[in-house]
Amino acid sequence: MNTERINELRKEWEAEEKIAHIHGWDFSHIHERYEEEDDLPWDYKKIINEYRLPDMKLLDFDTGGGEFLLSLGHPYENTVATEGFPPNVELCKETLLPLGIDFKPCADEKNIPYADDSFDIFINRHGSFDPVEAHRLLKSKGLFITQQVGGKNDRDLVEMVLPNTPEPFPELELFIQRKRFEDAGFEIIRGEETFKPIRFFDVGAFVWFAHIIEWEFPGFSVDKCFDKLLKMQEQIDKNGFVQGTIHRYLIVARKKD
Repeated sequence: MNTERINELRKEWEAEEKIAHIHGWDFSHIHERYEEEDDLPWDYKKIINEYRLPDMKLLDFDTGGGEFLLSLGHPYENTVATEGFPPNVELCKETLLPLGIDFKPCADEKNIPYADDSFDIFINRHGSFDPVEAHRLLKSKGLFITQQVGGKNDRDLVEMVLPNTPEPFPELELFIQRKRFEDAGFEIIRGEETFKPIRFFDVGAFVWFAHIIEWEFPGFSVDKCFDKLLKMQEQIDKNGFVQGTIHRYLIVARKKD
């Protein structure tokens, strides 16, 4: 790789680094420049809809910008949402409240500002949760449905640029979380775990991604990791992509009588 191309790549990657931000949970900036979650062995939305009825009271905790929640089409008067990330809180106020959805800011999964036995369904996609608090909030036989990012998510990508970085959430394993729900008074209806590929077709997309997922890539920067990013570029030049591994798990749990 000649000096001119190396300098061009540095400029491209630093430009991605400079603009890296997220609005809600919107990855459209790198759409078609990477791929993941295209072939999970379950369909989270479909699973929710298997149980969801229009008259059920539904809570979406850590709703992001509310994009997924709105895609369910649940009656607004029976829909409740919370979010703790300040930019997303403002977005939810702008988009959810005018629809009549009950939205409240909340960043503490152990102290959600609603009364006991308030909900028929509690959903959570890639957010924080506490089984004891979920048990408090759900009605008898109420359902908790979650799709989560596991503790081993993107670990091979992290090793490529930040070797020997500790796992940020080693407790996020299906067998550990399943036990937590059972101990909190839930019956596990469904529990699944999977590891699937994630592919980046250009290093700039990876740079943007690594800055957005900063808890997985602590201290990442183009300057700090430049030599390793060049090796990643060599893989893309050779294979058309650089590949890592995502870790996902699913839990459907019912509150016991």
